[in-house]
Amino acid sequence: MPQLVDIKVPGECNTLPEGFWSAIDVWLKKPHVLNKRLCGVKETESKDLRFPFDDPLSELSSDVLSFINSGCSPAKPHEQDKRWSSTVRTFIPKVNCYGKTLHKDVVVKDFGRQQVTFLPFEEDAEGQVSLKKGNIYQIQLCSHHCEEWSLELYVLTPDAWFSDGVVYPKLPWLFSDLLPKLVRWATECKSSEFRSTLSLLPVEKYNLMYQQLKDKYKSMVKVWPEVTDPEKFVYEDVAIATYLLVLWAEERVEKDLTSRQSFIDLGCGNGLLVHILTNEGHPGKGIDVRRRKIWDMYGPQTLLEEKAITPSESFLFPSTDWLIGNHSDELTPWIPVIAARSSHSCRYFALPCCFFDFYGKYQRRQCKKSQYREYIDFIADVSQVSGFNTEEDCLRIPSTKRVCLVGKSRNYQLSAEADAEQRRAHYIQRHRTSCGLIGQGSNIRSDGGCCHGNADSDRTHRSSWGAGFQPRNRVEMVRNCTTLPRDFVDGVVSQVANVLLGMTENDSGASSDEWNQGGSLSVSEVAGLLEQETLQLLKKECGGLQTLLKNNHQVFRVEGGRVCIRNWQERKSSVADAKWKPVAPGAIKTRPCWFHIHHPQGCPLQAQDCAFAHGAEDLRPSSRPLSRRRSPSTHFPSSDPPHLSDAQESGW
Repeated sequence: MPQLVDIKVPGECNTLPEGFWSAIDVWLKKPHVLNKRLCGVKETESKDLRFPFDDPLSELSSDVLSFINSGCSPAKPHEQDKRWSSTVRTFIPKVNCYGKTLHKDVVVKDFGRQQVTFLPFEEDAEGQVSLKKGNIYQIQLCSHHCEEWSLELYVLTPDAWFSDGVVYPKLPWLFSDLLPKLVRWATECKSSEFRSTLSLLPVEKYNLMYQQLKDKYKSMVKVWPEVTDPEKFVYEDVAIATYLLVLWAEERVEKDLTSRQSFIDLGCGNGLLVHILTNEGHPGKGIDVRRRKIWDMYGPQTLLEEKAITPSESFLFPSTDWLIGNHSDELTPWIPVIAARSSHSCRYFALPCCFFDFYGKYQRRQCKKSQYREYIDFIADVSQVSGFNTEEDCLRIPSTKRVCLVGKSRNYQLSAEADAEQRRAHYIQRHRTSCGLIGQGSNIRSDGGCCHGNADSDRTHRSSWGAGFQPRNRVEMVRNCTTLPRDFVDGVVSQVANVLLGMTENDSGASSDEWNQGGSLSVSEVAGLLEQETLQLLKKECGGLQTLLKNNHQVFRVEGGRVCIRNWQERKSSVADAKWKPVAPGAIKTRPCWFHIHHPQGCPLQAQDCAFAHGAEDLRPSSRPLSRRRSPSTHFPSSDPPHLSDAQESGW
């Protein structure tokens, strides 16, 4: 049996051998983590086996059975009765290039010998099975000299190995990518705080739906009128829509529903999720406090409403099947409450992002958890108290906040609605107390409910169980340092640049002809140069000092938490500089060159090579349009947009 490679496990490791099986389980259940051409796998069969093997393994040839039964050391006598495990996996490629042929493998775990064997086979539409004997491989955990371990990879017939670039990788990939990753997973002591992706859905249905929606809506990337990144937002909303559509399709089968579920998206933002769900046949609308430019491009079939949402009787939806809270920020903890109070049959989907409590920013309570894990647990607790059997899942979206909560059913009967409402009201009241809001609002009962004292208060609040909640302003505040006074920004830039230049200008070893690039400081060291009044003003901006320095890209380079003067002679020193293109003859220069004005040695580039103006005669106003905006009369069609070639496609 040819051994291809072995990798020593570094140092002593207390996670082995248990960590080996944890690492193998990642490769078994989530191969798409490494093989990006796969969407996932479906485990269709599994059985526990004792040696000798039962059907179908007993039908294998003697050399294959011998390969399975091999090992770096034979099983000890007291381990002979340990159970084997056999699992059958069906591979789900992102793009189906196999037609009706199913690619599967039998994964045989031998716990006595600490090894796992992969037996790939193909099954055609008629159910005919053919074993891919050339691609049979085995991974073993071997112990050497007590506490020394190694992972070893064996292949039954390496000369006959076949690769199709999708399900079957190239043989060198197994030991250059797979084996080192298994070593890392096996020796890491940490485990994920969250569930595997798409744990509540059939992966094969999700993958098929995602590919269809991606092809249908990807042209929106080309006409995106917002200042946000179109590739991120378009493909993220396509993935969220895919998740909901598959989830709802499964619910219709489970509950024998004939009509498509209705929905309300609270805090719908750009409205793209509403647009996709509506086009796919689900009646619904989106509500947000602020209208977006893109709303006018969807057409009249996409219902979007500009309105501030305040948790109260005025914002209940008794005839709606599902409430959606997709990155709904301050509304997030209210989503389960509003759904529960809308009707006993109302369900919800929430994708938390920013951390908000009922009445403001969420305050951490448990230091043993990550902030994100703690907040997800908080929303799950709100959901449970609101009366939902809460399920958690992880989406496949280009975002660090991917964990969603789903409330599909209630943990109480309709006849117990009064008791359930009392629990909800008491829970909200406790949070009002912790936020110091008791006494605000004349019609708040001690249980958190409402009593209508007179006609005036009734007109003011149909109910004030959300009194104290602050919706965001209709006008978005810009806090990325771009609205700071120009004199203030210029002063900070000059102060920091002068200190950096002064770090090297007196070095005896420096040549007088060499352009002074200065030294470097950490961001925290730069902060120590500034006055407290300046720092307090910067703290009000998103990203603070680091954002201001990065905004002044012409002067500074900020990488790895350190700040230095940018040298435009070294244009490929970073990823950002690698995008530099030569200045075209006659190019319009709309900003003066900082180095030409302020650097003791001037700009390191000649005027014709510099993208910024060297003097007033080189400065011209810009005549280009501000952005790639489209006319409000341009609509996204309900039908498929023009198809783009693979070369034009962006995203996943």
